[in-house]
Amino acid sequence: MSDHVLVSSEGPVKLVTLNRPDKFNALTFEMYARLAEICSSVPDDGSVRAIVITGAGTRAFAAGTDISLFRNFSSEADGIKYEKSADETFTAIEACPVPTIAAIAGACTGGGAGIAACCDMRIATRDVKFGFPIARTLGNLLSAATLARLVGRLGEARVIDMIYTSRLLEADEALQIGLVSEVCEDHAALMQRAHALGAQVAGYAPLTLRATKEILRRMRQAQPRIDDDDIVAKVYTSADFREGLDAFLAKRKPNWTGR
Repeated sequence: MSDHVLVSSEGPVKLVTLNRPDKFNALTFEMYARLAEICSSVPDDGSVRAIVITGAGTRAFAAGTDISLFRNFSSEADGIKYEKSADETFTAIEACPVPTIAAIAGACTGGGAGIAACCDMRIATRDVKFGFPIARTLGNLLSAATLARLVGRLGEARVIDMIYTSRLLEADEALQIGLVSEVCEDHAALMQRAHALGAQVAGYAPLTLRATKEILRRMRQAQPRIDDDDIVAKVYTSADFREGLDAFLAKRKPNWTGR
C-alpha cells in the first residue's frame, strides 16, 4: 500500500520513510518495489540532491521481510523470484544518481539490513541492532548478490561470523568497523543529524558526488556474477524452510533436520 512508504521533501533532500511501525516496519513486496521506483526515478533537474531512508517510529529501521508473505511459497520459482526481486531493489538503491543516507534506529535486520547496506552512508542510534539472523529463524539464505555486497562492506570473515552465529552488530562495533559513520544517542538526534547530513551533501558539487558514486558502483559490478538459482531453489523448497517459517509464526524454536 502507498502509505507504507512515505515520501516528503525538505529543499533538495527527500525523506523516504518505511511506514509499518506496528510491524517493526517489516517489508512487503510492494514496499520493496516502491523503494526501487523512488530511487530509479530521481529527476535530473537538480530538485533532488540527496535521499534519506529511515523507518517510522523508534523501534526499527526495518525488521526484514514480513514473514507471513512466505506462507504462499510452494515452488522453486517463488524463492528465485523473491531473491531476484530483492536484488533489483538493492541494485536500484546502489544505482540511485544522488547520495543515499540510511538513518537507522533500533532493529535493522534481513531485508532492512540489505537496504541499509546498499545506501552510500549510514548513521544509527545507540540501540541499533544490525544483521541477518536467518540461521536461527527462517533457515533461508542470502543470495550470491547480497553476500557479495556484504563482503564488500564488511569483509568475508565478519559476514561468516554474523551469519553462522546469527549475532547482531551493535552500535560500538558498527562504528568501529565503519558500517556506520556516526552514532546518535536517540531517535530525535538521529533524525536531526540525518537532515543536516542530507543538506550538507546536497549542497556540494553534484557531478563530483555522482561521478564518485557511479565509479564505485562500476568497480563493484566488475566482480563476476554468480548463478545461484539452484541453491536458492533448494533452500526455499526445503522442509527446513517450512519448519523455520512455521516455528517463527508459532513463536517456538525450530527443529532443523537439514532437509
